[in-house]
Amino acid sequence: MPRFALKNASSAGAIAGFAIALVCTWKYLKTPSRQRNKVNKRDAPSSSSTSADTTAEGRSTSVSKSLTQPVQRGVVIRDSSPSTQLTLSQMVRRQLQGGRKMTCQLVGVILEETSSEELQKHAVVRPAVVDVLLEVARSCDLYLVARVLDDESEALVLSALDAVGVFTVGGLNRNKVLFCSTEAGRTSFVRQLEPDWHVDISSETISQLARFIRHQLHIAPAGAASIATNVFGAESLESYFGLPAASSV
Repeated sequence: MPRFALKNASSAGAIAGFAIALVCTWKYLKTPSRQRNKVNKRDAPSSSSTSADTTAEGRSTSVSKSLTQPVQRGVVIRDSSPSTQLTLSQMVRRQLQGGRKMTCQLVGVILEETSSEELQKHAVVRPAVVDVLLEVARSCDLYLVARVLDDESEALVLSALDAVGVFTVGGLNRNKVLFCSTEAGRTSFVRQLEPDWHVDISSETISQLARFIRHQLHIAPAGAASIATNVFGAESLESYFGLPAASSV
C-alpha cells in the first residue's frame, strides 16, 4: 500500500512537472513575437502625425513662395499691423529703391503755384509735402528745379524753401536749387545731373526723359495714362512716399 501511493505520487509529480515545462516553453516562444509587435507599433508613424507633417511641409512651401514673390514696382505697400508700420524715414528709403540722387520740379510738386507767372507774385510751399521734402533731402542728393521769369521769382522761391527749413533741417545746399527760363532748360538740367529719380508734372518732359533716367515719378491725377515702364504715377509726392492722399488737399 505505501509503495503504490509513492508510485502514484511520483507519477503525479512527473505530470505536473511536465505541464509546468510546457507552460514555460509556451511563454518563452510567445515573448519574441509580442516584443516584435510592440516594436512595430512603436516605430510605425501614426496617420495623424503623417498628416501633420504633410500640412507643415505644405505651409512651409507656401511661406517660402510668398517670401520670394516679386513685389509690383511703384506700389506703396502698407502693413495694417501697428507693430510693423514703417516710419517716414524708412518709407522714403524703401520707395527710393536704392536711388541716391533725385531731381524734382518745384512748381506743382513742392510749391502751391502751378505756373511761372504765379511765381512772379508769390511762392508758397505746400504744407502737406514739407515732412516728405525734408526727409528726401536728408536721404538722397536732392536737386530742385524751377522755371522762372525773373530774379524776383527766384528770391521768392528761395525764401519759401528757407521758411520751411529745407536749408537747415533738411540740409539742402542752396546751390542745388536750380532755375531756368524754359521747359527745355529743365530737361537739360536733369539730363546733365543724371539722377536716379526725376519728379515732374509735365507728361511731355517725363516722356522725353524716359530713355535716360532710371526711375521717374509723374505727379498727375488718378487714372492718368501710363507713359513708360520705368515711370511711376502718384497724385502727389507725399502720397507716393506713404502719406495719405487726403493730406495733400
